[in-house]
Amino acid sequence: MRSIALRWPAVSKRLVALLAFFLFASAALASTKPRYGGVLRAELLAPSATLDPRQWKPGSREFASNERLASLVFDRLVGLDNYGRFVPQLAVEWSHDASFHRWQFTLRPGVKFSDGAPLTTADAVAALAPLLPEGLQVSASGNNVIFQSSEPGPELLELLAFGRFFIFRALPGSALRGTGAFTLDDASKTPQPATQHLHFSANESCWAGRPFLDTIDVTLGVLPLRALFDLQVGKADLVELAPDVVRRANQSASQSNVRVWSSSPLTLYALRFDTAQPQGANEKLREALSLSLDRATMAGVLLQKQAEPAAALLPQWLSGYAFLFRAEMDLDRAKELRASLPPNVAGGTFPLHLQSDAPGDLTRLLAERIAVNTRQTGLSVQPLSKVALHEASAHAPEAADVHLFAWRYSSLSPGEELRLLAKATRVEEIKEGSFTDPDRRYAWERKILEERKLMPLVALPDYAGLAPAVRDWRPSPWGEWRLADVWLEPATQKNAPASATTNQGARP
Repeated sequence: MRSIALRWPAVSKRLVALLAFFLFASAALASTKPRYGGVLRAELLAPSATLDPRQWKPGSREFASNERLASLVFDRLVGLDNYGRFVPQLAVEWSHDASFHRWQFTLRPGVKFSDGAPLTTADAVAALAPLLPEGLQVSASGNNVIFQSSEPGPELLELLAFGRFFIFRALPGSALRGTGAFTLDDASKTPQPATQHLHFSANESCWAGRPFLDTIDVTLGVLPLRALFDLQVGKADLVELAPDVVRRANQSASQSNVRVWSSSPLTLYALRFDTAQPQGANEKLREALSLSLDRATMAGVLLQKQAEPAAALLPQWLSGYAFLFRAEMDLDRAKELRASLPPNVAGGTFPLHLQSDAPGDLTRLLAERIAVNTRQTGLSVQPLSKVALHEASAHAPEAADVHLFAWRYSSLSPGEELRLLAKATRVEEIKEGSFTDPDRRYAWERKILEERKLMPLVALPDYAGLAPAVRDWRPSPWGEWRLADVWLEPATQKNAPASATTNQGARP
C-alpha cells in the first residue's frame, strides 16, 4: 500500500496535465467551431445591382457584382469546386451521348423555392432558355432537363457551372424566387440603380441546409478608399478592393489584422482597332503600335504589380494554351515599320485617336502610357477626353481609330467566353461551331492576334479585403465568393490573429 501511495502523486500530476491539455484543446476547438448567427457587412464598388441574369451584360464589371449577389439567392444545376470537380447542386446526376449533342440532367427531388413552391423541370427550362447561346436548346422530360445542340457541346458543364446560368422562378412583375441559401428582403422588386443597400436573410428551408449567417447587409457604390477605411476600423467585414488600393491594404494588414484575397486574372484590358477607319485598317501601323508597347511596365510599375502582362485573349487558367502566345516589345522593328509609313499616318497632323471605352482612372492611365510608349517610335497617339470625343463625334461619328476596353471573364467555358468576346468586339464574323472545337478555337484566336485586330495589354485579378472575424472564406480562383459557407467569430474573438494574405482562393 505504501509503494502505491508513494507513486500516486506522480500519476495524479500526469492526469492533471492530460486533463488540462484536453480542456485547453476543447476550448481551442470550440473557438474555431462554426457558429450560427451574425450579420456580415459587405461593401461593393458597383453603384447598382440587379439579380435578374437576363439583364446582365457579359464582359462588364457589373456582371461580377450581380453574379456574386445572385449566388446568394439562386442555385445552378451543377457547380465546380476548387479542385476542378463538378459537383451536384439542383441536378443530382447527368449524362450525355457519345457525340456530346445531347445532355440529360436529373433534378434533385423535394427542392422548394423560398416561397414554398416546388422546383419543377418547367421552372428550370423557363429560367435557362433565354440565357443559353444560339444553337443550344433546353426542354423538360419527366424529372429530367434535356439540352440538345446542333454542334458538339463537350463544355456544357463548364458553361452551366458559373456565370448567369441560375435557376429561378419569375413571378408577375419583376420578382424572382430562388432556392439558394438566402432570400432578398423586399423581393417584390429587383434592385434598381438608386438602391444603395441590399439585405439578405437566411433561407431557413434551403435544401442544402441553413447558412451560418443570419443576414448579409450589402452596401453598393462605396468608393475604394472608403471601403478600405471601413474594413480597417471595423465598419465592414468584407469589401471589394480596387487594384490601386491593394498595396496600401497589404501594407496595413499587420496593423489592422485584415486579410487580402486575390483571384486568378479575371479582367482583360486590351485595344480594339476600328478597321472601318483608314488608320485602324493599316496592318503595318497596327504592328508598329503593338511592338511599341511595354506591357511589363504597365503591369509592374503603372499598376504596382497588381496585374500581369497579357499576350492572349483568354488567360492560361481558362484556355490552357495562353503560354503559346508572345507579345514582346521591339522598338527597332517598330521604328522600321514607322519609317515605311507616310509621315501623316499616325503623325502630328493625323494622330491615332484612342478612345477609352471603360470608365475609371485605370483606363486613363493606360491610355496615357500607350501614348508615351508609341512616341518612342515616332507614332502619335492622342487619347480622346470626353470633351474632345464629343467635339469629334459632332463632325464624324466613330472618330476613334482604336478603343481601349476592359473585359471581365464570366464563363468557365473557354469556347463560350471567346464567342462572347468576339461578338462584343465585332472583330470578325463568327461562324457557327467556331469555338466548340479547341483546335479551331486556338486557330481563330491566333489569327486575330497575328492580325492585331485585338491587342491584349494586361490582366487583373479581383481583390477583396476581410476582417479577422470572417471564417471559412473559401472563394474560387475564378471569383466566386460562396458566402453560404462563411461564419463569424463571436465579438470577443474578433481580435484573434489571422494570416495577412490569402491568394488564389486558398483558405485563410
